[in-house]
Parts: sequence; structure tokens; C-alpha cells
Amino acid sequence: MQLAQINIAEMLAPIDDPIMKDFVNNLDRINQLAEESNGFMWRLTGEDDNATAITVFDNVFLIINMSVWENTETLYDFVYKTAHREILQRKKEWFHKLPRMHMAFWYIESGHHPTPEEAKERLYYLQEHGETPYAFTFKSKFTAEDSLQYKKV
Repeated sequence: MQLAQINIAEMLAPIDDPIMKDFVNNLDRINQLAEESNGFMWRLTGEDDNATAITVFDNVFLIINMSVWENTETLYDFVYKTAHREILQRKKEWFHKLPRMHMAFWYIESGHHPTPEEAKERLYYLQEHGETPYAFTFKSKFTAEDSLQYKKV
């Protein structure tokens, strides 16, 4: 089993607006860093080798990021112990604060590439039911075994 993740963000302006320029200018660097990180397996890509042009929600200002990792530890290390952290700390420059949960993790079979629809369903489940082995965040320590035994509500 591997760990899939989705996170979404609502842009303050269109992706080609000057407000978003520094975010866009860092996308390739941070995506490459992810791909070179220990435990990285896959990431969702579209135009320009990133996922910013992929529309999953009715709100065109909502962008999606999806990736697959060996486990929560390798994802955590990338998010908080690399240059990604510096970008994360600047998110208020480019994104609105969302009123609901903006990320979700879940376990998948090794080699599976989750779809945006699958990820959206996990995110909505987490928003509705809180942290469960079906959809969770870094706050929880659910295992792949927990997810296999969980009975979805």
C-alpha cells in the first residue's frame, strides 16, 4: 500500500495575474524537488507539467495538487523539511483561507494513480465525517491495515 494525497487551494487571482507570479515561478522547482524526494511515487500533471490547468471543482479558482508517496513519513519530510516549507509559509500571498478541510490522505494499492474524482470524494468524506482511516491528515496515525478494516459510513 502507498499513501495518496490531495490538497486544494483557492487562488486570490487568475493563475496568470501578477499576484500569482511568484507562486507560478516556483512550481517547476518545487515539483522537481518532490519528484527527487525520498518516497515520491507519482503526481498529477496536466498542461505545463503541473496540475494548475486541471479543473475539478465548479470554482475555477480552486487548484488541485495530488501525489502518491510511500507513506506519511516521506510525505511529511517533503512538506515540512525541504524548500517546500518556505513556499507553504507564503500561502497567504496567493491563496484564500478555506473554511473547510483542504487536504486529505488515504491508502491505495501500490502502483495505482488516483483520479481527481476519487480524491475529491475522499476530501468531501473527510469534511463530512472527520478523520477516519478512509480519509485523514497528518494529525492521525492511521495505518494501511486500519484503512482495509474500516467500514465507510
